[in-house]
Amino acid sequence: MKFSYLYCCTALIFLLAPILSVAKPIPFDLVTPQTKVCIVYAADDHKIDEIAAKLLAVDIQRVSGYLPQVYNDISKANGNVIIIGRVNSKLISSLHHTYFDQLKGKWECYALTQIIAPFKNIKNALVIAGSDSRGTAYGVFAVSEKIGVSPWHWWADANPVMKKQLSVDIDNYTSSPPSVKFRGIFINDEDFALQPWASKTFEPETGDIGPKTYSKVFELLLRLKANMIWPAMHPSTKPFYTYPGNKQAAADYEIVIGSSHAEPMLRNNVGEWNDKTMGAFNYATNQQSVYKYWEDRVKESAANNVIFSIGMRGVHDSPIEGAKGNKEIVPLLERIFADQRELFKKYVNADVTSVPQAFTPYKEVLDIYADGLKVPDDVTLIWPDDNYGYIQRLDNEAESRRKGGSGVYYHTSYWGRPHDYLWLSTTHPALIREEMTKAYQMNAKDIWVLNVGDIKPDEYDIQLFMDMAYDIKPFQNPEYSASHLQSWVSGIFGNQQAVAISNILWKYYNLAFERKPEFMGWSQTEPTTPTKFTAYNHIAFGDQGQRRIDSYSQLEKAVETVSSAIAPSQKDAFYQLVEYPVDGAALMNKKFLYHDKAYLYATQGRLSAQHYAVLSKQAYDQIVQKTNYYNTQLAGGKWNKIMAMNPRKLPAYDLPAFNLPKADNITDWQLLPGGSQSRDAAENTSLKLPEFDRWNNQKYFIDVYLSREANVDYTVEPSANWIKVSQKQGQLSPEGLSSQQRLWVEIDWAKIPAQQKLAGNIIIKSGDKSVTVAVFGDNPANVNLDGYKGFIPSNNYIAINASDFTNGKNNGDNKWSKVVGLGSGGSAMEAFPLTFVPVVAQAGEEQIKNNPSVIYDFYTFNDASANFDIYTLPTCPLNQAFEMRYAVSIDGGPLTIQNFKTVGRSEEWKNDVLSNSAVRTIREQSLKAGKHRLTIYMIDPGVILDRIFINLGMHQPFYGALPETKRTN
Repeated sequence: MKFSYLYCCTALIFLLAPILSVAKPIPFDLVTPQTKVCIVYAADDHKIDEIAAKLLAVDIQRVSGYLPQVYNDISKANGNVIIIGRVNSKLISSLHHTYFDQLKGKWECYALTQIIAPFKNIKNALVIAGSDSRGTAYGVFAVSEKIGVSPWHWWADANPVMKKQLSVDIDNYTSSPPSVKFRGIFINDEDFALQPWASKTFEPETGDIGPKTYSKVFELLLRLKANMIWPAMHPSTKPFYTYPGNKQAAADYEIVIGSSHAEPMLRNNVGEWNDKTMGAFNYATNQQSVYKYWEDRVKESAANNVIFSIGMRGVHDSPIEGAKGNKEIVPLLERIFADQRELFKKYVNADVTSVPQAFTPYKEVLDIYADGLKVPDDVTLIWPDDNYGYIQRLDNEAESRRKGGSGVYYHTSYWGRPHDYLWLSTTHPALIREEMTKAYQMNAKDIWVLNVGDIKPDEYDIQLFMDMAYDIKPFQNPEYSASHLQSWVSGIFGNQQAVAISNILWKYYNLAFERKPEFMGWSQTEPTTPTKFTAYNHIAFGDQGQRRIDSYSQLEKAVETVSSAIAPSQKDAFYQLVEYPVDGAALMNKKFLYHDKAYLYATQGRLSAQHYAVLSKQAYDQIVQKTNYYNTQLAGGKWNKIMAMNPRKLPAYDLPAFNLPKADNITDWQLLPGGSQSRDAAENTSLKLPEFDRWNNQKYFIDVYLSREANVDYTVEPSANWIKVSQKQGQLSPEGLSSQQRLWVEIDWAKIPAQQKLAGNIIIKSGDKSVTVAVFGDNPANVNLDGYKGFIPSNNYIAINASDFTNGKNNGDNKWSKVVGLGSGGSAMEAFPLTFVPVVAQAGEEQIKNNPSVIYDFYTFNDASANFDIYTLPTCPLNQAFEMRYAVSIDGGPLTIQNFKTVGRSEEWKNDVLSNSAVRTIREQSLKAGKHRLTIYMIDPGVILDRIFINLGMHQPFYGALPETKRTN
């Protein structure tokens, strides 16, 4: 048979038609004047299909005002129909569509497509098919997000924009399997918020966190494409299995039930183990009772979708009883493993390797594991972080080949030493991204669990964590962190305010990375210590304390500006997700920083000291007021008792004590130059500003202030025209902060001829009294920095951001790589690649000098000794084969190898996690004037360089990172 050319082309076009038709998304009408969509779910499928179908109908109503009919019988449907079901369900099978065949055998995947007139009376069908029940639900909620319904619509009152007509663009789409197999949250430390809210406000009929509350939690998890829960387990909450409805809700929503490291065999020991009737929780002395206790729960859970935690610790998140020292504990735990697995064989599956099991070597158990504990090969190892966001270790090469694989237990909320952070959610998105992508690269991809405390106000970090667990690929690029935040904000508040809001939140995380709000009292817990003054310097560096106050004030103002432009329907969400956490963090900082100033200024004899005490109390009162609003008025009282501003009533949450000293003030007014520790200028002691130089263009301040109630007019007289002062006269009065003024001084270098040193003064007069402040500058004619763009000193120090290196050297794939968004300077340098292969333990100097390096050029004006402080993030070794080492060379000299690995909960570790920094110091006895080069060589992977501080004789204390001192012009 012969075919014409036209026939062949026509046939080809016909064959390509299904492919060509998906090049552009096809609108599917949900609600229009002509169309009212209905929904059909598979009647022969799991309960979750019905739940998802009805939730989708309500989501459509949220946006359009129309509630679609929901059926489980396709014959009742007509017009435009959404069809929901598993690929193997009768409903989806009846479509006879090969597009869904690709789903078979996959884990939690879904496909979306449109089919024209698949049945009589059905004009157009949007089909959501899942490879399994959760895959189906994920597909349903993907459509919900497409029409503008956020996963946080209920938990954060993120109301969608209403639309009179509603259509959704659909092209043929099939999801990939999730990056991490099991992804979920651990509700923990719920005593202060979630439990009181559930028991008194949301679920009073249960008087606890019960099935009504858990149903809302499970819905959230499905909307976030998560699949697992470690339920609440503190003594304030009755155990999960107490209420049969909890277990049923998990089954209905297809949520996998697990339990924490402290709750083996799905048992909540603090609520279910009774010493009086059951004896000691000690397997060595009371095996029969403990075994039966576990056996009962295994029998009860045999038919459920669960992951059993194996092993044993004490009842209250404490070490195991019945053995002393790891030599005794290891064989005891291995016997416990064997006995627990016999229960699984007996009641769950004779093939015990097919029973999902996990072991979390948390706290002291990590050391027991390192001492040779043998965990069955099919059990998933869940590696913990250090409770502050730094994963303690990951797989080595042998562990990466284990059948059970591994995962991560991570915290964005924590109760314990050195200090809780249960109030606000401030773990930096860039840190979460860095640590979790590292875990994924090191093969920890079977179970990810996030300790979220009370869920609120941890909304964004939960979203971020689950999005990473579902699809890690875009997060491999560090720059995606900021993009993801903006995208999340846009999905809730729209594009118009997305940039402004995401910038606010990013700065909020940056400030908290330097010091979390809960840590601003410089106190600790376990044992609990009183609050102290902060470590911020209120005298030098432009007044560190005030600069931080100003940064938070700018955020508060930005929040107020955006809030005024937010639609009324979005006000509640904005308060929960932006206003309360940002303002709360700002006020907590102000409470302590104003307290600092009150005391310091009292020692200086300032009349304003009392006003700063008032400002501190006002900050505290505003936290109380804002928290009361959250609990009593927000969303019409929906969240009453969900927000606690003082969990555990630790001292950091209290109003500081104001035992202000009294100074003997012999004059109405005084002044103090920035950088000076002198108190009494009335004695005409030598007052001077820190030295200026032409390369840094510094600005320094002089505070003029009242010491007694008076009205003072003063004048400011520079001795030379090259001394620039922000004002030439001023007035002081006793009211509030009018009792002090800050004058800013800088140098007009264009008016100064080249010379080695320059000197002048500023005379401040009022009446018969005058005070002179000396002004010095360095302007050497013999120093030529033309074309030099390295780092230079400012007042005897050099500050460098690690990512701002001059040069560097890679070695193949081995390199220092810039991680955008991470660290104190906005980016940091991380040692890559991550690898299972350890470096040579005793590498020689020449070998290390062949390693990748980063180089920093700097210049010194004078001969001096120097301390080189190298700051890294306090990350942990990848596994037991590694340390946290790097090597430093100054001007090509001998190497100094540094190692910032810490062991246990040492004081060093406590300081590291409270400040998000680890520091090592190198002393150079003699550093000549001139150009120099600092080189840092890679040794261990995963080291993250943050900043470098070179002290050339500067004696002022400071906290955090100082601005860079870099020659730029």
